[in-house]
Amino acid sequence: MPQASAGERTPMNAPAPRLDREALLDAARLRAGLSDFGDLWFVEPLDAYVTAANAEGNLTPDGLAGQVEGIVKGLTSRLRMIEDIRLHPEILDEHVEVAGIILGLPRTGSTIFHRLLASAPGMTALRWFECQNFAPFPGEGRGEAPQRRAYAQAMIDGWLQLSPELASIHPLDPDAPDEEVIVLGQMFVGTAVEAMTFVPSFAAWLDEYNQEKGHEDLKTILKYLQWQSPSRRGAKWILKSPTNLPYTEVAANAFPDAALIMTHRDPLDVVPSYVSMEAALYKLNSVLDDKTVGAFWFPRLASWMDRFMAARERIGEDRFIDIDYRQVARQPLVEAQRVLERIGIPVDERIEAALAEFLAGNKREQRPAHDYSLERFGLNEATINDAFAAYRDRFIS
Repeated sequence: MPQASAGERTPMNAPAPRLDREALLDAARLRAGLSDFGDLWFVEPLDAYVTAANAEGNLTPDGLAGQVEGIVKGLTSRLRMIEDIRLHPEILDEHVEVAGIILGLPRTGSTIFHRLLASAPGMTALRWFECQNFAPFPGEGRGEAPQRRAYAQAMIDGWLQLSPELASIHPLDPDAPDEEVIVLGQMFVGTAVEAMTFVPSFAAWLDEYNQEKGHEDLKTILKYLQWQSPSRRGAKWILKSPTNLPYTEVAANAFPDAALIMTHRDPLDVVPSYVSMEAALYKLNSVLDDKTVGAFWFPRLASWMDRFMAARERIGEDRFIDIDYRQVARQPLVEAQRVLERIGIPVDERIEAALAEFLAGNKREQRPAHDYSLERFGLNEATINDAFAAYRDRFIS
């Protein structure tokens, strides 16, 4: 991860060889010039993550520095938000309507579908630069974010320098809608942490941890972002985190009025595509061989789906809208209009024009082809088919 700009550089000496909780908290306090983190519930998952990263992460020196920066920036945003709420308690009075949450396995077309829905008039979403720093930097007024946009672009440039294949895997754009799981990761819940750092023991710990506090804070952060940009008032929010799949009930309970939009694609395509993405992300911070990445992520994805299938039964079918990857590829406007009508956005000529304009400027061919294979990661077709048999029978075949 690139270093922060001069005004946002971590005020620490050369990174210690290991992550240290108190040093991270102190660095955030010093950067923000503030000390009140609000509810300290996040310290428990932070401790679990630090322990796992130190034991298993195999972080390079640059990777360790990147992890320090990623953690400190999230803690700094929290400090700044708590202070803004103290000064402007009306932030908590913002009415945020989350109309839909896109779920499904990763690599199922959820990014393009999310951005397509968010492009409709009357819709809004978290932007990538906001996911990285949800609190304004010093000197940024409400509705302004030049420094945060510059920070986000520097991150993207640094990522692509270290791992060029990311350009073909995920479209990175500071202003594009992106995943709230990035924000949850700054509270050490959700799945963004394990996506960026190889921490199998933390992933197992997180599966048993009650993540409700993270989504309660996420609701506050959405209010905070809406308060920063009053033009969002009255718009419907569309969230998207495929990697929230194993914790679907947490998201469904946090936003009880939101439709759960599930994108579907054959796991034979999904698994190697996502494992290759993880190999590219781990390359930013660690030294790991491809087969180690495959050996962790294939059973992890299978377990996510098992957890989801059980949760879907408990939640009830009426909450779900199913979207087939193949149909999105063939007729994206039809699928987007179907969802918008369901979540209360009547489709008229203005919306049709906005959706068409978005699609015209976002062709997949504008990015290099994403090259991946099962063999590279020590995987094979038969074991994937077996692990996802129930899911494939219901949603793919």
